[in-house]
Amino acid sequence: MPEPTSNLRLRSTAGRGTLAAAVLASGMVFLDSTVVNVALPHLGGDLDASVAGLQWTVNGYLLTLAAFVLLGGALGDRFGRRRVFLLGVVSFTAASVLCGLALRIDWLVAARFLQGAGGALLTPGSLALLQASFHPDDRAKTIGAWSGLSGVSTALGPFIGGWLIDALSWRWIFFLNVPMAVLVAVATLRWVPESRDENASRKQGTRQFDVAGALLGALALAGVTYALVDAPGRGLHSPAVVAAALAGVAAAVAFVFLERRRGDTAMLPVGLFHSRLFSVLNLFTVLVYAALGGFTFFIAVYLQNVLGWSALLTGLALLPMTFLLLVGSPVTGALSTRIGPRLPLTVGPVLAAVGLLMLREIEPGASYWRQVLPGVALFGAGLTLVVAPLTASVLAAVEDRFAGVASGFNNAASRVGGLLAVAALPLLVGLSGTGYEQPAELTNAYRGALLWCAGLLLAGAFIAAVLVHRPTRRPLPA
Repeated sequence: MPEPTSNLRLRSTAGRGTLAAAVLASGMVFLDSTVVNVALPHLGGDLDASVAGLQWTVNGYLLTLAAFVLLGGALGDRFGRRRVFLLGVVSFTAASVLCGLALRIDWLVAARFLQGAGGALLTPGSLALLQASFHPDDRAKTIGAWSGLSGVSTALGPFIGGWLIDALSWRWIFFLNVPMAVLVAVATLRWVPESRDENASRKQGTRQFDVAGALLGALALAGVTYALVDAPGRGLHSPAVVAAALAGVAAAVAFVFLERRRGDTAMLPVGLFHSRLFSVLNLFTVLVYAALGGFTFFIAVYLQNVLGWSALLTGLALLPMTFLLLVGSPVTGALSTRIGPRLPLTVGPVLAAVGLLMLREIEPGASYWRQVLPGVALFGAGLTLVVAPLTASVLAAVEDRFAGVASGFNNAASRVGGLLAVAALPLLVGLSGTGYEQPAELTNAYRGALLWCAGLLLAGAFIAAVLVHRPTRRPLPA
């Protein structure tokens, strides 16, 4: 039997089993957030997909994950974190199987929407289980181990995914989730104790879940995304594009009014935005992660369809970026605690922008060591200066009682940035139809997209230099 809630020790069998369940589950979500970009040229060719189909393959997942992640955390608090976590594992895995079996691009996109919804139940639960289950003396070490091991799984994702794509098929990047999910389910049922927020249970009659807020947020994102993705094919003045854009904007306005009316019981409490620093940091997050999302979408397709690299080599090409993040983030987090976040959040995006401008010039026949690696390394170094200081500053910018929802909202903001970039950049650079299969057209689009991404990073650096200051409260560990 598992030990009582909040009494697990990291060195115990149950403690190691609980940590393994959380790490493997997070690894599935992180893997499917990154490796799909490497598979885009292959699944696009197999399913005869247009650029819009590739966009929706990425954005369908990001949309539901970003829209429902806060609701997923609230459901775990109310109905039991282990129960909702398991529900997320099962639904995410079932959707992964549907992705792997897809025979048409619309089938794959629909399954990706479902996969993102499962991830929204799973993602907040993995960390909440550790926080609620372990003895206070072991929590910091456990969360540190979770962060490091999850980072390793993220780093290995493009490598493993690239090998599976070349050796078997792009479908196996989804089927890989099945054995991982079995291990997660066994470990969870065997060792993870159930926990819930008893205050949420007592308030069942007076505090309802903000389902309406979550649905309005999803509708706002879906409307704007649909308009951006379909505009190149249908035209900016198409009734469908205009209607989708108006519906998205109307839903966003309704979301703001609803959350203001609900106050601190809302999915997104307005009390968070009493902190100007919190608002600024989330705008910064959208800009930086939009650049990251746009870059990773275009670079994977460009390396394979223009430079002729394999999926495995493409995954390996980006590995130094993840390695720098994994190794350097603890150092930059400690540095930010000593000197404040302004300097890292200003210098980091500038370095990343220079890296993108270097990568913008690579051509067929380019040497990886001389022309690709320096840009990837500089981009990764810039992100390393940003990630940990940003997370710690977001948590320090609000009261402790808002720490969970502040972290969740910042996570959602990062995904929204990537979502909007993948939706908007092909429109801005004139890539549509099957243009990603034409080297000349894709080259022009790639160079234009990286120029836009560099501009987003420089805009973030300007905001950090002018508006970011040291939080008045001591930053929590990132």
